Amino acid sequence: MSTVKRTDAPIYAQLVRERGDVPSEARRAAEEALRRSANAVDFRLPWRASPYR
Repeated sequence: MSTVKRTDAPIYAQLVRERGDVPSEARRAAEEALRRSANAVDFRLPWRASPYR
């Protein structure tokens, strides 16, 4: 799926038609990886310092 208009960048538009929109696909994959990692790992800071420190 192309997000570039034909008149905006004809060379890029041709590459998108031939190879697909690689930057957009990579962006979607990265966003999905971030969502999955956020669900798997709690990146929040602890509420209070550990008493064993």
